[in-house]
Amino acid sequence: MDDHALNILLVDDDEVDVMTVQRAFAKANIANKVFVACDGIEALNLLRTDGVPASRRLVLLDLNMPRMNGIEFLREIRQDPELQTLTVVVLTTSNEDRDRVDAYQLNVAGYLLKPVTFHAFADVMATLNKYWTLMEMT
Repeated sequence: MDDHALNILLVDDDEVDVMTVQRAFAKANIANKVFVACDGIEALNLLRTDGVPASRRLVLLDLNMPRMNGIEFLREIRQDPELQTLTVVVLTTSNEDRDRVDAYQLNVAGYLLKPVTFHAFADVMATLNKYWTLMEMT
């Protein structure tokens, strides 16, 4: 694994969406390591126990999940001194203004709607890859 690779935590309870993200990464030749959590509680556990390496982390976060949804997860990490600076991009089906406002108030780096078609989804993932490569995330 090279020094510039990201450790991506995908937080999503929909297995089909998880597989779609993984397929889109493969199509876009994104070779970063992807860790998966099915809700906010599992994601917090992975982050706090080094289940996801501590360096160069990016979280792709769905909002609509059981047990602890994405907004609750964001509130929790923003209050945690060890996790508060995590880069989080929301990747969701929710086009609700309230969700968008809440997410940005909780300092997300972006809010992306999940595209309906695989081709569009792959394009979004490729664009996101270009963005984090240009930003040289640390």
